[in-house]
Amino acid sequence: MNSPILQTTTRLMLPLLLMFSVIVLLRGHNEPGGGFIGGLIAASGLALHAMAFNPRETLALLHVNLETLLGVGLAMALLSGLIPLAMGEPFLQAMWHEFDIPLLGKLKVGTPLLFDVGVYIVVASITMIMVLTLAEE
Repeated sequence: MNSPILQTTTRLMLPLLLMFSVIVLLRGHNEPGGGFIGGLIAASGLALHAMAFNPRETLALLHVNLETLLGVGLAMALLSGLIPLAMGEPFLQAMWHEFDIPLLGKLKVGTPLLFDVGVYIVVASITMIMVLTLAEE
């Protein structure tokens, strides 16, 4: 599609959709959202870019092979289950660690966040593989 209106709108919407997807990802542990819906939102923004421009430009925008990104996401999700196992806890047991950051206070990071980020990456990459494959046809 070669629509200047769609291309201009996409340039404005893509950063907003990606930021919103990260917000949904980060709030998803305690409230509605999480890695799955965040990944779908990110993929929808990138699919919009592929429709407005073309799939090759979208792949160039990503700077990474989607199959490699899929593997990284799967590895992160698996790692979130193996960390507690290495500590003598059950597989996928939630484990938390607090960091004290000056001026910001305590930051609590855990294996559920690692799992959600892995799911986010897997969902976004597999959805983009499907969308870009269909768009190239």
